[in-house]
Amino acid sequence: MKLYHQDGAPNPRRVKIFAAEKGISLELVPIIMLKREHKTPEFLEKNPSGKIPVLELDDGRCIPESVAICRYLESVEPEPNLFGRDAYELAYIEARNRQIEFEYWREIGISWVNGPIVAQLGIVKQVPEAKELSDKNTHHYYKRLDQEFASSAYVAGDRFTVADITLLTGLDFATALVGLKPDESLKNLYRWHKEVSSRASCQAFSAMPSASS
Repeated sequence: MKLYHQDGAPNPRRVKIFAAEKGISLELVPIIMLKREHKTPEFLEKNPSGKIPVLELDDGRCIPESVAICRYLESVEPEPNLFGRDAYELAYIEARNRQIEFEYWREIGISWVNGPIVAQLGIVKQVPEAKELSDKNTHHYYKRLDQEFASSAYVAGDRFTVADITLLTGLDFATALVGLKPDESLKNLYRWHKEVSSRASCQAFSAMPSASS
């Protein structure tokens, strides 16, 4: 199987860590987004949305979207389980994962689009007020996470799941490239980050060099 990705991009990193947890080897095919390689006619045939990651199966069929790809990988390699073992876990892990995507990834995405790196590209009209609000919302969410980790070892309970991968990749991206590093007083959040980052899968596909923990 081939994974179309770009180093440093958080969504492809989600898939790479997930696959590593499963012991699944993927052929990594780099896509250089600055060169608009994800918008070429050839790539749009694989994913009409023009986004990465995309998983290409041996028969040529393609699956876009990181969570969808992870669900496929879980189906072909059920253990170790990362999406839930029973009805409750399936629902709870899904809920926690979606909360991180909608309440955290969305905010850091707004800050990224309206931040200095994207400004240099000159491809969007930025809204400084939107960044100011999303920065504030992100730091509020960090405080909430710190409170949650006071009584929970992982995002969705007492074991590592896809929700931890989603949070880790988002947090590392926010810290390294968006300027949204959590306050150092948030000891529970940093404890979680240190433990999860030390996993072999996360070490194998670490964040960009400028990221700090």
